[in-house]
Formats: sequence, structure tokens, C-alpha cells
Amino acid sequence: VQLVESGGGLVQPGGSLRLSCAASGFTFSSYAIRWYRQAPGKERELFALINNAASRTHYADSVKGRFTISRDNFKNMVYLQMNRLKPEDTAFYYCHSVSGLWGRGTQVTVNA
Repeated sequence: VQLVESGGGLVQPGGSLRLSCAASGFTFSSYAIRWYRQAPGKERELFALINNAASRTHYADSVKGRFTISRDNFKNMVYLQMNRLKPEDTAFYYCHSVSGLWGRGTQVTVNA
């Protein structure tokens, strides 16, 4: 039973990254998935979520219009497309199932 994030890395301001979250060991399609991030010295921030059927999404104001969350229930995958990245997006990014499962996270660094 796990969630595994991938796709993080170093990108210049204005660039894009696509994060993936691979689920295994549970009935993935039954649960909403959230993306959180945590920057050094700051609290963990919930910034995107998608319901189990992929029919509803919600974004924090900090990422609205730049980030897109999606999922593929056949592949047990959740994706986070991040565009127009800013230095303040630098953080460790985690996916989370509302069943209580956390991934280990992936680092995103936005720096010229």
C-alpha cells in the first residue's frame, strides 16, 4: 500500500514540470487525492485536490490558473501539471489519499 511521487527537479522561473503520483495496494478509484507542499521553515500547504471520479478539482489561490491536477483511475495515477513556475513554488511536494496514505514526496526547486 503506497503512493510514490516522481517528476520533481530544478527548473527556471517561468518553466514547467509535471509531477506524477503512482498508487498501489488499495482501491485507488474510491478516494480523493490531494497535493500538498512544504517549503523550508513553513507549514505544509494543501494546494490541489481531485475527487475520486475526477469530476471535481479545487486549487489554492497560490496556484490557481498555473497548476492542473488530473488522474487516471485505470492506471492508478495522479498528475500535477505545473506551469509558469515561480521561486516561491520551491518546496517538497507530496500526494495524499484521503484514506490517510502519504507519499514520501519529491523536491521541486525553481531557481535561475
